[in-house]
Amino acid sequence: MEIYLDDLSRQRARKSRDARFDGLFFIAVKTTGIYCRPICPANSPLEKNVEYYDTAVSAAGAGFRPCLRCRPDAAPQSSAWLGSQTSFQRAIKLINEGALQTDSLQSLSARLGISDRYLRELFQQNLGTSPKKYATYQQCLFAKQLLHESRLPITDIAYASGFNSVRRFNEAMQQQIGLTPREIRKSDKVVTSHLQLKLHYRPPFDWAHTWRFLQNRVIDGLEWLDGESYSRTIEYQGTRGWFTIRHAQANRCLLLELQLDDYRYLNPITHRIRSLFDVDAPIAKIDAQLSEQLCDTLVYAPGIRIPGIWGSFEAGIRAILGQQVSVVQAMQLVTTLVDKLGEEIRVGDQQLARLFPRPERVADHALDFFRMPQARKDTVRRLAQHFLDSPEPDDVDAWLDLKGIGPWTVNYAKIRATKDPDVWLAGDAGIKNALQLVNKNIDVDRCQPWRSYLTFQLWNQLALRNSA
Repeated sequence: MEIYLDDLSRQRARKSRDARFDGLFFIAVKTTGIYCRPICPANSPLEKNVEYYDTAVSAAGAGFRPCLRCRPDAAPQSSAWLGSQTSFQRAIKLINEGALQTDSLQSLSARLGISDRYLRELFQQNLGTSPKKYATYQQCLFAKQLLHESRLPITDIAYASGFNSVRRFNEAMQQQIGLTPREIRKSDKVVTSHLQLKLHYRPPFDWAHTWRFLQNRVIDGLEWLDGESYSRTIEYQGTRGWFTIRHAQANRCLLLELQLDDYRYLNPITHRIRSLFDVDAPIAKIDAQLSEQLCDTLVYAPGIRIPGIWGSFEAGIRAILGQQVSVVQAMQLVTTLVDKLGEEIRVGDQQLARLFPRPERVADHALDFFRMPQARKDTVRRLAQHFLDSPEPDDVDAWLDLKGIGPWTVNYAKIRATKDPDVWLAGDAGIKNALQLVNKNIDVDRCQPWRSYLTFQLWNQLALRNSA
């Protein structure tokens, strides 16, 4: 089920400023040399002066500058244009996580198992540009967002965006965006280390469901919530910090407050947070297909996203500790692990919290503080050792070779850590109970490729029953 928009559909979408199409295409105005989002509040140009582009990269490659009013850097990211090639999708993900900031194109190609020539061909076919140019433009768009929304000093923004020098940063911004950093940011803006960003999405977004799901699984010390927001500690490539996120429905975005001890990895960290809250899911397409299949079976809830887990190691440990016990019991076990082995970190001015334990802390400990069968303790340590020994520990399917880990554990990690959209937890107790509750047969195969979202719709049915 691919999204295809002809020029007539795009014309109607831009004239109506329909937010559902935000990020699915971009509008270039030939008379001004500027490209915009479909929701741009500026006066609508004449159709004869308009060209349409699938991506911001292709609009920029044609010589257009991003609009300073609607800010294409803030548009929700689109998965519709990624194509069907697994290698291309993996390449996009790795580049967005900073792969070409630290490694060469040859290293990235080897990691993907393809030649660098074939990788360049994939990018030319799908985006009309090279991998390096795509990476540089994404860095510039992220820097532009930071210049608009954050109060970080320009020098910090240069490094946070993945540039090795301020000079290279200024050159790239001038070449790619057509403006210098100081032209984008007003000179009188006060700069601090405090960071706030907007993560825009295409509606609908059922934030209440996301918040309730996380509240029912919150790990004391690692995570905390108030009536509107969710917060947690994070660690990435040695960089530590914490974030708070809340919903701004009127602005169709999540408001992110982030504090790090080093902003070099800000770009990949921000991408991971976007994934954590499923901001970029093609939710209109998902809801259309699933609601058609489920409308006679259950009360369908549009806009349900999949709340993630920070990393695959944490997801695997949570899944192992959650085997054959209730959600509450699993929470208690994970909380104990974090309390015993997680390193302390200060959040805000006074509060102390903990990071999720690193694999080496878990692998080297007897875990004698757990009151559980020794076999399960051994499985926890076995997974931790796997993360220390394996060159590709995030290859979740490889976990099946580890004693004590079965399909449910692997599939749970796929849904919540690697964000696989098409995982069906057939053996899950909650799914079985939900199917009994709706008392209907569901044609699971007709819900492909969104069976992970089907899983969450069914879990939601149980939550609605329990809260009634």
